Amino acid sequence: MLNVFSLSNGRLFQEEIESLEELSRFRPIWVDLEEPTAEEKRWIKQYYGLSIPEDAIDDDIEESARFYEEDNGELHIRSDFLVADPDEPRQARVAFILNNVNEQLRSHGVLFSIHEETVPAFRLLRMRARRMPGLLDDARDVLLALLDGDAEYCADTLEGIYDELEEAGKKVLDGNVNDEVAGVVLATIARQEDMNGRIRRNVMDTRRAVSFLMRSKMLDAEQFEDARQILRDIDSLDSHTTFLFDKINFLMDATVGFININQNKIIKLFSVASVALLPPTLVASLYGMNFRHMPELEWPLGYPFAIVLMICSALLPMWYFRRKGWLK
Repeated sequence: MLNVFSLSNGRLFQEEIESLEELSRFRPIWVDLEEPTAEEKRWIKQYYGLSIPEDAIDDDIEESARFYEEDNGELHIRSDFLVADPDEPRQARVAFILNNVNEQLRSHGVLFSIHEETVPAFRLLRMRARRMPGLLDDARDVLLALLDGDAEYCADTLEGIYDELEEAGKKVLDGNVNDEVAGVVLATIARQEDMNGRIRRNVMDTRRAVSFLMRSKMLDAEQFEDARQILRDIDSLDSHTTFLFDKINFLMDATVGFININQNKIIKLFSVASVALLPPTLVASLYGMNFRHMPELEWPLGYPFAIVLMICSALLPMWYFRRKGWLK
């Protein structure tokens, strides 16, 4: 899918392109290629003279090749954007190409973005730019707004993580944690820990992209200050992810502690039962030897006497344990 975004009266307007002729009718500041076909890439090369690398959005690309500048002034940035899908959270790799130096090229002042799936930060920017005129002035503003939108999306996701952990914490601190509740809580904690880790990795990648833009000296004074504000927001997200990691560890330890308490109750019951059955087992063993001169063998009620003795020897420890409060 090939979409171009143009500015009109300070607002961002979107047009879906289906042919090379349509592409030539617009003067966009942003060209977005989502799952681009070979034909769409060919249109970009024919009209803008821009060759999109085959490995533009590969996940295994070298880290040193993710941020660089070509000899012709093209700036290449490959950054990860969070997709907080509850069933399959992940990072979506997006490649940006921006030429803000060579005015002889048609691609001058146009931001190109290439990605394989819908990115929430992109959708957030499109909605905001339609409602807020004057939000964007050029392609550099679009790039900064996309990176800022990713940081905001991470912040919103962190709030959702906190809400989920708060609900899990109520179940744990209620004190009535059985095996079923513990399983649900541990599954929730594991999901939120994974999401929190992805957010931390994502904001680290966004920080690198913003820092690279600041070092490239392509931003004006106002945009440079916007970039610094994005970095400050990312720093606040870092401290919040650290807090959530601590909360996750606390809930994990508390849940495992309650599981151990429940297991200890079961082991205690077996221990008390084994001690209570020890005296009757001893009596039964003695009478089971059938010594020839054991007087009880000659009694008419010898065996009933032995049975009553075993019962009394079992009840005595049980009475003692109950009195001590070891058995309820």
